Amino acid sequence: MGLMDFIKKQFIDIIQWTEDADGTLAWRFPMADMEIQQGASLTVRESQVAVFVNEGKVADMFGPGMHKLTTQTLPVLTYLKNWDKLFESPFKSDVYFFSTRQQIDQRWGTQQPVTIRDKDFGAVRLRAFGNFAYRIADARLFHTEISGTRERYSVQDLDGQLRGTMLQHISDAVAQAGIPFLDLAANQVEFAKQLQIATAPEFEKIGLKLESVTLQNISLPEDLQKILDQKIGMGMIGQNMGQFMQYQTAQAIPKFAEGMGSGGGSGVAGDAMGLGAGLAMGQVMAQQLQAGLAGQTAPVPTPAAAPVQTAEDIMALLEKLGDLKAKGILTDEEFAAKKTELLKKLG
Repeated sequence: MGLMDFIKKQFIDIIQWTEDADGTLAWRFPMADMEIQQGASLTVRESQVAVFVNEGKVADMFGPGMHKLTTQTLPVLTYLKNWDKLFESPFKSDVYFFSTRQQIDQRWGTQQPVTIRDKDFGAVRLRAFGNFAYRIADARLFHTEISGTRERYSVQDLDGQLRGTMLQHISDAVAQAGIPFLDLAANQVEFAKQLQIATAPEFEKIGLKLESVTLQNISLPEDLQKILDQKIGMGMIGQNMGQFMQYQTAQAIPKFAEGMGSGGGSGVAGDAMGLGAGLAMGQVMAQQLQAGLAGQTAPVPTPAAAPVQTAEDIMALLEKLGDLKAKGILTDEEFAAKKTELLKKLG
């Protein structure tokens, strides 16, 4: 290099990165045609890591602090460039900064219902959403696996990949938590904990640490939501179950009497017949309920023989069972057993 070329050449004596607020994960220091001087100052702020890359190979790494760049502080680069024999100053090297602070409030959620297997209901479908936080834990691994030689790599560039990773492990989280499906909504903290445990190894493979996972909502299928509402209602009733059943019976008697009246004839006679039958049924149910609560056996009229099921009745019942299986309320095994039992009646 001639003297004039040397004079015209620009040299770098300060290397630093004032991190912006736009979610940058990795940033390459702009070198252009410039070179780094011997003894230059490298400033790495808190929640940052600086990495020197020589001809595509990760060399020296620096944590927070101010560093003088010499053969002593750049041992790997010194070895790669053979500076122990002839030190070259200034020199060229790519310098990347990585943000190691937490990237918080990252959203995850199911765009489509996710099918999981539950011990009580078989295959069921749910929707869920929440947020998570992560940070770069291994800058070397993140550089080689993800960001590479790009001038800038942001949170948005990684968003889709991480969302997919979270959703991929929802079924694993439900299985590991061991929480019955109907109790998931009431155990959101445990579910989120298991989702973090199931997903964290995938983050580690690309140099990230999954710091936290929260679950904000679980949406159950409509049919199972009704069952959950009933379960909550039963819990709220508690020891007043007897009064609740008597109330339900009293509410049902007028409707039953109305149906009996319309089927048994019109006018006063039919209404009287229907009302009488309804009251009789209410008395029987009340006697059974009181006997059960008191631990006694009440006299119960002998029920009439069940009507013989016709082929049409059996086929209609099979169709209803098929609908329950399709909705995930019956398992394949339960449906098959009931189907076999009904088909025997046809024979």
